[in-house]
This record gives sequence, structure tokens and C-alpha cells, in this order.
Amino acid sequence: MNDFSVNRRDFLKYSGVGAILGSTDLTRHMDNSAIASKLKSSIIIKNVSANFEREALNPYRFKGSQITESWQTAAYLESESGFSKVGLATQGVLWSDSKVAAAHSESAGNALMFAMTEHALQLMKGISFSSPVELLDKLLPEVLNYGKKITGNVDLRKTFALNALVSVDNAAWLLYAAENKMTSFDEMIPAAYKPSLSYRHEKVASIPSFAVGSDPEKIKAAADEGYFIMKLKTGSAGTQADMLKNDMAFLSAVHKAIGHYETPYTRNGKIPYYIDPNGRYEKKETLLRFIDHIKKIGALDQIAVIEEPLGEDNNDFVGDVGVRIGADESAHTVEDAAKRIEQGYSVMIVKAIAKTLSMTMKITQLAYEKNIPCFCADLTVNPILVDWNKSVAARLNPFPDISIGLQETNGHQYYKNWDKLMSYHPMAEAAWTRTKKGVYVTDRRFFEESGGIMNSSKHYADFFASR
Repeated sequence: MNDFSVNRRDFLKYSGVGAILGSTDLTRHMDNSAIASKLKSSIIIKNVSANFEREALNPYRFKGSQITESWQTAAYLESESGFSKVGLATQGVLWSDSKVAAAHSESAGNALMFAMTEHALQLMKGISFSSPVELLDKLLPEVLNYGKKITGNVDLRKTFALNALVSVDNAAWLLYAAENKMTSFDEMIPAAYKPSLSYRHEKVASIPSFAVGSDPEKIKAAADEGYFIMKLKTGSAGTQADMLKNDMAFLSAVHKAIGHYETPYTRNGKIPYYIDPNGRYEKKETLLRFIDHIKKIGALDQIAVIEEPLGEDNNDFVGDVGVRIGADESAHTVEDAAKRIEQGYSVMIVKAIAKTLSMTMKITQLAYEKNIPCFCADLTVNPILVDWNKSVAARLNPFPDISIGLQETNGHQYYKNWDKLMSYHPMAEAAWTRTKKGVYVTDRRFFEESGGIMNSSKHYADFFASR
């Protein structure tokens, strides 16, 4: 069988072994040996395959560039026991490594990421695994090294490799559930990660995302529809001076348009802003000038979080800037998340649909132990992946001063064929798949049905029908 070089740092605490034999407050009261004894000791991969579809987007501008299409990838895993599952992913090349996006055409960047997915699947032929988390620990360093070779980028970001592994990881979780006779998302969560994923929100906010320089009237129209928390992309193109000037003007215009709106979902009754400069601010001083402008226009108490304002290599302490600063792209792994927490980042913005469910579980558990709030962000993913993300968002502890769960969902804004993609969802007619007055209703049926993610999508299963 194949083997991999594995980084074992913190392995027992955050890996699949720790997940089964964890010793958190919750699992101390459980018979962990009994849990472990019920699990299949190993799952052997017999066959693998991959495929993708290209989906056109309305241009989405961020990180000083834009994307105009999104590749929907599918990974197929078949075990020696005869079970087969398909996992999905949406590729985010510009989001996960803007250097790769800048060095290649949009299609070439996507092809490179897809090649990494295929490489991971080829590595998996004939191997055995007992936990998807353990499997990810084995695959990630190998896939990252392969990605560095084919992109020619020795500094390739780990998030690029994690994004390439999402479909593989999702397929592994579904196969793991089938092999162990698990029928729900809750059963699938290993014991060590349950503390961070045990809440039950009756509603989850559907957060729309507005590109750099969006017309404030479009944002006002969303508020009129009931959306109550807005993601505002900043980090405008151009020099740092031009960027800051344009970002200030944009926020001023947005605040003038919707700053007076009221909502029942926040403690102060005001609409909160979720600002994302995507690492475009080169210095902490620039961030502080932007925050001074926020204070000047009277919007400070409406800033829920500023996500990734500084570059990944910027190690400045941000716990003293007066607003919550969130980590997303720079928190590639649980170790990176721990470093960001030490630097004063007080929110973890998690993406099960971009950095794998396995890594997300590790990060949410660390955040739970450090009393750091989390919420879910989007990668402009398809409707099925929206519910993978929602399955996490609905189980995270409440965000400070907000009474319901939080999840960015922007696919309906940017996919040209969103309704077609919605038809591929195995439970497309379920109430929780639709936003109603700015929220998803995550009722008892949502949890009982695991958001539909345990069900097969005929459209994507047909990719592999000839096998």
C-alpha cells in the first residue's frame, strides 16, 4: 500500500486518532473505547476518478483582480467493501493564491488546481484510512509539494492545496459514513470536535457579498429584501493611497445608504458590516487610518469584523485596533490559526467548502477552546456545497451580539446559471435551501436530513455512471 510523509505535530490532539479518543469536557463523559470499537478499523480505496464542469460567473472583483468562471469538481472514491461516493468542490484560484492567478490565465489556474486533485486521488489508490482527518494529514504535504512543482511557485499557499482537496475530503467523509453505517452529519462528527459543533441555530443569516466598488443602491436593495449583514469587499485596485481613498468613499456611501436600517438580529438593532480587504493593506498604519474613517462616519458600532486586512506575512499585533479582526486565508491549518490568535485575531472565518471539512473541524475546535468566535464564509460555491457550509454554520456557537448563525452565501449573485445548479441539489425543494428575508430557516428537518448533503446528486453521480 502507498505511504506518505506525515507532519505529526499536534497529530494526537487534532487528527483522526485524537478525534476518536479525545478528552474534551464532552467526551470525558463518553465511553471512547466503545465509540472506537464501533468504527471500521480501516477503509481500503479500490478505485478513484475525477471530473469537472465550468460554470460562468458575472465578473466578481476582489484582490485587485476578478474571476469570470468557476470550476465545479467531483472526486469519486470506491472502497473494497463496494461502497462508492462522490465529493464536490468549487475551485477558488484567485482566493486561495493570487500569485498563481496572476501568473496564469483563468483556465490554466483552474487546470493546475484540478491536476492537484487528480494527484491526490492517484495517491489514494490502494491505501487504507480509518478517519478522513487522518487521511487529510497524510495527503496535504504531498499534494502541496506537487502543487509547488507544477505551478513553479515554491511559496504556494497551503490554502491552494486544501482547496484542491475539498472534493476528495468530502468524498472521504461520505465513504467513512457509509462504511460505519452513519446516516447523519451529527453522527459523522468525531467526538473530539463535537464541543465546537453542537449548537443548534434555528436560523442562519444569508450574507450577500458585494464586490469592490459596488453600487450602494444594489446594497440598499438587498437590505430592502431583508438581508441584514453585508459583506463588503474593499482593498480597491491601485496604489495604497488610491486604495484607501476609494475604500473610505465606498464605505461612506454604503453607510449613508443603509446605516440607518434596523434589524431584530443584533444587540444594538443596527445592520452590521463584514468588511474584507483580502490582505490588500500593506501596513497596520493603513488599517488604522481606515478604522479612523469608520469612527468619523459613525459606523464603528456596526463593524462585525474586518477580515484579513493585512498580508499573510504581516505579523503585526491587531488585538488593539478597536474592532474584531478575522483570519480566513492566512489560517490555512490549525497551526496557522493558533499563530493568528496569538497575534490578536479574534474571529476565525471558516470555510469547510474551501479548506476541507477535516481542517475546519480542527480550527473550530481550537477556536472553541480559546473562546474565539467563528462563522462561515463562502467561496461562491454551488448549492450543494452551500449546505455543507450551512451544516457547520448552524452548529457553531453564536457570534457576539448576533442572535442567529452566520454564513456568507453569494452564489446566487454571481453564477449566471444559479437556478440550474440548484436543480442538481438532491433536496432542492427543501425549505432550508432558500433564503427568506435574509435568513435560512434551519429547523428540525434541516438537522434530521443533514441539509441533504448525505444524499447523492444524480447530476454529479452521472459523471461516473460508466464505471
